[in-house]
Amino acid sequence: MKRIACIGEAMIELSMEGDQAHLAVAGDTLNTAIYLKRSLPDVTVDYVTCLGQDMFSKRIVDFIAANDLGHSNIRRIADKSPGLYAINTAPDGERSFTYWRSDSAARQMFSDADFDFLEQFDGLYLSGITLAILPQTLRLALLEWLNAAQIQVIFDSNYRPHLWEDRATARKIIAAFWRRADISLPSIDDEMEVFGETEAQVAQRFLTQAKSGALKRGARGPLSLGEPVVAQYEPVTEVLDTTAAGDSFNGGYLGALLSGKGQAAALQSGHVLAARVVQYRGAIIPK
Repeated sequence: MKRIACIGEAMIELSMEGDQAHLAVAGDTLNTAIYLKRSLPDVTVDYVTCLGQDMFSKRIVDFIAANDLGHSNIRRIADKSPGLYAINTAPDGERSFTYWRSDSAARQMFSDADFDFLEQFDGLYLSGITLAILPQTLRLALLEWLNAAQIQVIFDSNYRPHLWEDRATARKIIAAFWRRADISLPSIDDEMEVFGETEAQVAQRFLTQAKSGALKRGARGPLSLGEPVVAQYEPVTEVLDTTAAGDSFNGGYLGALLSGKGQAAALQSGHVLAARVVQYRGAIIPK
C-alpha cells in the first residue's frame, strides 16, 4: 500500500456558535489527510508541517497522532506558534473566516530548501495554501525538485487571495503546479477567481490538460478529469456548514482511487463523503 505525505499548515480552529467558540484543529491539507486515512485505513498517511513548542502546537501533534497520521516529519521551532482562525457560519451554511497566521511556524516549512526527505513517500498531496505561505524562492525550489523527482503529485489549488503577494504570482505558480500534477483536484470557483475564466473555460482547460482527477462543482457533483464518466450525484438538501467540503471530497476520492476502485466509484465516494461533512459544523466530523 502506498505511503502518502500531506503537506501544509495545521491550525487552531475556533468555530463560533452564537457567543460560544468551539476549539478544534484543522487546515485544508490536514482535513484531507484525515479523511483519506478514514476512507482507506490501510494506507500510510503522514502529515508534514512546521510547529512550535507551545501548548497549542502540542495539541495539534496529539490531534494528528489521534487520527492515525504519521507525524515524525513535523519540524518543531522553539520561538514560533501555530496559526489560528475563526469560522462564522451564515444561515445558509456559507462561512467566513478571520485569520491570525501571518507569523505562524508553518511559514518556516522547508526553510532549509531540503526536500530530499520527501523521497520516502510514494505520493505528495499539497495545495495552493501550502504554496501561498512559502516565500517565492521556496515555491520555485520545490517545483524544481518535483519536476526532477519520480513521485506522484496530487494538487488542489485552494486559492486564498489574502495569502498571496498578488494574483499574477498566484496564477503563475498554480499553473505550474497544475502542469506537474499527476492527480488534479481543482474547485470551479477557485479556478474562476484566480484565472479570471468562465466555468466553461475552466472545465475545458482541465479536460485538455489534466492527467487524472476531478473538477469539484459543489452540489452539482464533480466533473471527471482524464477519463470520461457520466453519473448523477445526489445533492444535499440541508447544508449546515460548508467547511472542508472540498477537502473531504479529496480524501474520499483519493481513498477510493488508491484502493484500486475505478474513477466512477472514486467520484461517488468523494461526493458522498463531502455531502456528509457539510451537514456538520466544523472541518472534521465524528468518526
